[in-house]
Amino acid sequence: MVNAVVHVELIGPEPERLRAFYAALFGWDSPAGAPVADAISAPSSYSFIDPVDGAGPVAGGIGGGPGFAAHAVFYVGVDDVAATLQQAEELGGRVVLPPQRNEGGGVTVGHFRDPAGNLVGVAGQA
Repeated sequence: MVNAVVHVELIGPEPERLRAFYAALFGWDSPAGAPVADAISAPSSYSFIDPVDGAGPVAGGIGGGPGFAAHAVFYVGVDDVAATLQQAEELGGRVVLPPQRNEGGGVTVGHFRDPAGNLVGVAGQA
């Protein structure tokens, strides 16, 4: 697909801590040693997260308005947004948007910052 989101990166000063955080939170297995440009990461510290089988293209949204801070965020699908945000905090993250229900879309979302400060969203059924 042309112009689709094709890759997401989580970069921070302690990549081992980030890998452990996301392995505990989402079960992502991402051993270090994947190829990467030197300007992106230390080569021995970079890892890939394999996509889920059958995952389709990533949808996106553009919006905001007066009073909304500029940011970019990706969302991970979860069974329970509130429980995942609580687990993120227990693992060293910080919730910045508690669960919010989208009445029109039948979805609940939330945001957290990981131990490196990266903004990440979670989304699940309302």
